[in-house]
Amino acid sequence: MSLSYFWVFILLLTAGAPVIFALLIGPGVSLILDGKEVFFSALLNRLYSGMNSFPLMAVPFFILAGELMNQGGITQSIVRFSQTLIGHYRGGLAQVNILSSVLFAGLSGSAVADTSALGKMLIPAMEQNGYSRRFAAAVTAASSVIGPIIPPSGIMILYAFIMNVSVAGMFLAGIVPGVLICAGLMLMTSRIAKKRNYPVANAKATWQQRGSALKSSFLPLLTPVILLGGIVLGVFTPTEAAAVAAGYALIITLFVTNTLKFNKLPTILVNAAVQSGTILLLVGSAVTFAWIITVSGMADTLASEIIGITDNVLLLLLIINLFLFAIGMFLDAGPAILILGPVLAPIFISLGIDPLHFAVIMCVNLTVGLATPPMGLVLFVAASVSGEKTENIALEMLPFLAVEAAVIFLITYFPALTMTLPTFFGFA
Repeated sequence: MSLSYFWVFILLLTAGAPVIFALLIGPGVSLILDGKEVFFSALLNRLYSGMNSFPLMAVPFFILAGELMNQGGITQSIVRFSQTLIGHYRGGLAQVNILSSVLFAGLSGSAVADTSALGKMLIPAMEQNGYSRRFAAAVTAASSVIGPIIPPSGIMILYAFIMNVSVAGMFLAGIVPGVLICAGLMLMTSRIAKKRNYPVANAKATWQQRGSALKSSFLPLLTPVILLGGIVLGVFTPTEAAAVAAGYALIITLFVTNTLKFNKLPTILVNAAVQSGTILLLVGSAVTFAWIITVSGMADTLASEIIGITDNVLLLLLIINLFLFAIGMFLDAGPAILILGPVLAPIFISLGIDPLHFAVIMCVNLTVGLATPPMGLVLFVAASVSGEKTENIALEMLPFLAVEAAVIFLITYFPALTMTLPTFFGFA
């Protein structure tokens, strides 16, 4: 089979076609050019089977949980709690932005939701307190990539599905990289805040004020604890955990905090359905594309080419990280994982890299790509929320991207950072 599908795919992406259509039209055109229209039914079967999976049901449930938490006003309580903890430091609102992203990550698992929800609240507040708008947008975008790294994570669920890796293991492996990025961003923010003399957000909160803020956000913050604890202890599967998350979010926002009204539910359900439908179609089309890659022999050819570069595994890891970082600049994390995972993972597993270790390397690297120009989705959302030009935000983000790149190389060359927790709980 010829590689015409690949060049059609690249051509459509370059022309600005949606990724889903590029993934499906490429193989379809290739079959016509090769005179193999008889395989169209196999193509459609792959599309359907790629979506018809019980583990993938976790994705719409987690999206629904994030929508419920966001629309239910949980974001404000998280920001208030973060502010009582670290708002009294110089550059306090920027630090609050980063810590809020970490806490919000445990609820939504989405970088875009993080940028939109926190950006609408904190970017104007930071600007009013003496920060430049571009810096406020840059901090929001840079810290939002923590969302898909700290569990629960939709991107990790997709990778686990496509490569048959433990979801619980990936969730555990993502905790330390997420914390490292948070710590690195906070240190960089502190350095910039002192250099630019950014203000202190507020006076140091009393323990009573912190206790009050914790009380209002305690139940939402229990979400990742309940989910990860339930999965690790075997109480429920990751798919069931997603349903638990959605039910828990519904009960909290409707009946405990009373921050969500019943008349908002139809809008929330429609939003979650649209997002879920888009992702599931993307998964199905990516599974189809991955099948064509395998059938055409392109995966084997690429594997031999990569291994032919050098037999030094450490050097190959460096090359693949640079490659993934470049891919992340042009392709969204979800499609990149679904397309490249089946091609790259077997190569490095055959070289002795643990499947879980490579999974986290790939997910973290491509997640950072969400905030890199020219096609970073988070970058566009931050620009839309702040009204600042994307190029200005991208320039302001360079120190934060350097921090995130450093964390990628740390987790690449020090596997214990990602593998200790999964190994301890028996998932590695």
